[in-house]
Amino acid sequence: MIMGNKKISLEVADPNAAGIDIGSKSHWAAVGQNAQDFKEFGVYSEDHLALCLWLQKHKVETIAMESTGTYWQNLFSSLVAFGFEVILVNGRQTKNIKGKKTDIKDCQWIQKLHTLGLLTSSFLPDSTTDIIRTYSRHRQGILKQSAKTVLRIQKHLRLMNMRLDVVVKDITGLTGTKIITDLINGQTDGKELARHRHYNCRKPEAEIAKALQYNGRNDYFFALKQEWATYLHLQDQITEIDIQIKKHLEGIIDSDGNKKQHIAFEKPYKRKNKNTIRGLDMNQISYQYFEGVDIMAIEGINDSTVMTIIGEIGLQGIKKFNSAKQFASWPGLAPNNRISGGKIIGHHLPKGSSRLKIAFRLAANAIGNLKEGHLADFFRRINYKKGRATAVSATARKLAVIIWNMLSKGTPYRPPTEYLFLDQKRKLKLVNRIKRNIAKFEIRPEDVGFDKSLNIST
Repeated sequence: MIMGNKKISLEVADPNAAGIDIGSKSHWAAVGQNAQDFKEFGVYSEDHLALCLWLQKHKVETIAMESTGTYWQNLFSSLVAFGFEVILVNGRQTKNIKGKKTDIKDCQWIQKLHTLGLLTSSFLPDSTTDIIRTYSRHRQGILKQSAKTVLRIQKHLRLMNMRLDVVVKDITGLTGTKIITDLINGQTDGKELARHRHYNCRKPEAEIAKALQYNGRNDYFFALKQEWATYLHLQDQITEIDIQIKKHLEGIIDSDGNKKQHIAFEKPYKRKNKNTIRGLDMNQISYQYFEGVDIMAIEGINDSTVMTIIGEIGLQGIKKFNSAKQFASWPGLAPNNRISGGKIIGHHLPKGSSRLKIAFRLAANAIGNLKEGHLADFFRRINYKKGRATAVSATARKLAVIIWNMLSKGTPYRPPTEYLFLDQKRKLKLVNRIKRNIAKFEIRPEDVGFDKSLNIST
């Protein structure tokens, strides 16, 4: 390119580079910019083999491809098995192309950008994390199906004049499950159904009986039976997935002596909901998986957040990021500052909601509901200045920075002001009350059967 007397040129970074445009029914590969330097291949295993041999024939060493849906994964594995250096590129880096868009132009454009070293690789998890990610995402999908099924069950109950949703908090809880099961088995009398009331249920048995007055609509009853069968089937599937996740995580820990040696402190104050993985002590598993780093010690972090971190990025994945800023930016938690004339003209978060971003934001929202603690104080300061939405975003980014520092450097969580959970507060109050009574009544160690040499400070 000539501009007056100046010449500007781009240096070739990868002379033996190729570009592949991924498609659902065929892949286009380019090894140069001439008419004979591109070729179309199918998507079957034998087509992948032919593509790899064609690239070897042209002495290709490094390849760039777009991350198009899930169509790239099998080809990516085949190319890596052949010894090629393969980078997976976000489509936003390759979309700016002049003229009419075609598959041929796309693959040659990718090859040109890769040859000039203008493409950067996307993050890819290691093989063990990828397996956990598959189980975890499949589980989340079934949980969403289950939630939609529960809404349909609630609708059919309402149309049958069975207002179970009014008298119980969760229609699939202990009371609701027994009532629906008995109803499907043929019991339609409200008083008999109300006898299944659990003692923790707030509404009395008489009010529950009033809410359960069947109007005799057999069509809605038939739909309810099928939806309930679907719900039970989905719950069985979730149980099977939980077994697989537990088996895989325990296998990772048992095969690594450095992970297996760690034993975590119990945290009975960490609340669990019914959607957490069943039969798995996430407190102990996470402490061993992260090699002695206790991220459950952070207020607001629960089983779901930890499972998302393990499944979406993993311990080795976090260490691939060189700084906390890079890690916070990857899930879209860092503001996208747009600067013009030395001034910031925009600083909104990037669009999109990755699973890790959602997990951190949910944890940040939980922190905003706490009454005390270092992170809760930080949340309230931002909330007072800029509102709750900004406070959630800022706290989510702060959580990402804290977790990166803990896992990459192996440091424990040490907030300036320690947050005490309910059990810890009760213990502290009891100890302080005992100390005051010892000082008030001048109790000596020997008065209560302790050794005389024992020193009790007041």
